[in-house]
Amino acid sequence: MADSSNSKDARAPNVKARAVSLLAQREYSRQALQDKLVSENASPEEVEQALAQLEAKGLVDDTRVVETLVNRRAGKLGGMRLRQELQAKGVSPELVAETMAGLKDSELARALAVWQKKFGHVATDAATRNRQARFLATRGFSSDVVKQVVAGVEED
Repeated sequence: MADSSNSKDARAPNVKARAVSLLAQREYSRQALQDKLVSENASPEEVEQALAQLEAKGLVDDTRVVETLVNRRAGKLGGMRLRQELQAKGVSPELVAETMAGLKDSELARALAVWQKKFGHVATDAATRNRQARFLATRGFSSDVVKQVVAGVEED
């Protein structure tokens, strides 16, 4: 019986050590880290305890995950695609909504920058215009912004 309690005690630090090891490689949201650790056969209770300790120390922080992703990807992607990536990382819906509200004002400028880098000139025919619109749409820019950019509307 003492062996089972010793193995449980030995496993708890291993879950925490594995979480720290994962965090050393890249930022994980709390939910993504929890999913990863549980998929590696750690018990949900051990994972919850380890994550609570890491969160208390500031090592697990969803706000930092959001800031990292936005800083790295916002210059290339529109709001819809960023929202999708944040949701896939397990970030809370409230934090996603707050982030998207902050990025909404810069969507046209970001779309223009992406479009300028890729194309640089207003399309003269429908096929080219459609290709440019598809490119921006797959990057996650809204249809209104795509229409403005492809039509050649400059930012005010």
